Amino acid sequence: MAQVRKIQRIHGATVPSRYMESAPTFSVEFFPPKDEPGEERLWSALSSLEKYAPDFVSVTYGAGGSSRDRTVRITSEITKRTGIPTIAHLTCVGSSKSELVNVLNQYSAAGIKSILALRGDPTGGPSAPWVATQDGFNHADELVSLAISMGFEVGVAAFPDGHPASNGDFQKDLSVLLEKERRGATFATTQFFFQAERYFNLAESLKLHNSKLDLYAGILPITNLAQLKRMAELSGTPIPLEITERFSGKEANPEAIREIGIEISVELCKKLLNRGVPGLHFYTMNSASSTLEIIKQVGLR
Repeated sequence: MAQVRKIQRIHGATVPSRYMESAPTFSVEFFPPKDEPGEERLWSALSSLEKYAPDFVSVTYGAGGSSRDRTVRITSEITKRTGIPTIAHLTCVGSSKSELVNVLNQYSAAGIKSILALRGDPTGGPSAPWVATQDGFNHADELVSLAISMGFEVGVAAFPDGHPASNGDFQKDLSVLLEKERRGATFATTQFFFQAERYFNLAESLKLHNSKLDLYAGILPITNLAQLKRMAELSGTPIPLEITERFSGKEANPEAIREIGIEISVELCKKLLNRGVPGLHFYTMNSASSTLEIIKQVGLR
């Protein structure tokens, strides 16, 4: 990933990766806040994480109207305030090609060089029928081609547990991902998952097809069980029984849930790092505390 700052830390020193093999990347994801207090929480979380030098920050995309405008503004301000490379999400939902070109031009003017190109979810969720927008795109690979043509570095999404709309067809998911790479995508961030083998199955399958995609593993620190259930249902991510059992009897104890969530993420991250994952991408939910604890425990920084 050309825009990401990769460094290797040895005995407290930082050495540019052009001199040696780079360390795994550490990145974080935020969503655009809906109001001023939410925006203050975002900047507070980012300030806490900034001292650990994330390799990049990504910002999810709200399609249409004020939500879209807020996304563009927040994404632009992160780069201006911190200097950390910022990846802006963009979806096909509800936008014509000309509207997508307009948003990409706004990102370019703001100094954003990298895009995460997504189809986006229909109104009814990931598994609901797709409703086409007039003069718009129906697949993320079309958006990849557009962004590449406008000079962006482009990343895409990957699904270790399968895309909800693919009905468990792993080969279909793999073919879709490879087509995005063929059109110019150079990296992918995965949906969150809880079983390391699912990630490595996808990574090894890509390698068998001579893929050069950097596949960053998406990590969701569990802090809220209701939120976890909702996100898992929307994304189609299974929650293993051994994980749900660890929370048994702790449902009314938020601090215990947070601590167990950190333990689960640390265990997963260590398994991934021990087998050479190129990077860990944390879904922060606009809160820094759990992510900070995890990166300290696994020794990323």
